[in-house]
Amino acid sequence: MVTFVSAGANLINIVILATVLSLLLYRPVRNILRKRSEKIRDQLTFAEEEMVKAIELRQQYEQKIEEIGREREEILNEARKQAAETGQRILASAKEEAAAVKERAAANVELEWERAETEMRTAIIEVSAAMAEKFVSLAINKETHDRLFAEAISDLEGMTWRD
Repeated sequence: MVTFVSAGANLINIVILATVLSLLLYRPVRNILRKRSEKIRDQLTFAEEEMVKAIELRQQYEQKIEEIGREREEILNEARKQAAETGQRILASAKEEAAAVKERAAANVELEWERAETEMRTAIIEVSAAMAEKFVSLAINKETHDRLFAEAISDLEGMTWRD
């Protein structure tokens, strides 16, 4: 019997101990666990909110990168267009300048041609006159000389020079 009594007493001690421990330890531990669960839940909610914000920021950055890429292309296209226009203006200016140089050169050639022609005529006339003078002085007397001179003058008056 002692064993039943001691087993009963042990059972009562266990129930009392379990009740006291339940009242003293279970509620505080349960409160600690509840607070910890709430804290974890809050952290998960905060992490989810931060993840959403991070995704939104990433999307904004990707959009900005795309906009920057488009702006870069627009700027490059505008620069290419301006370079082509500048090249065309420079080319047109060079062509105009080359045409002007060509015209001046043609005018100079024409002037030089006319000057050379005039010099040649003068030289031919001088040589012809010198030859005629020598020839006439040897072969012609005064009377014949006067008659030939008058004929030459009348022939020269009727002639026109080619320009």
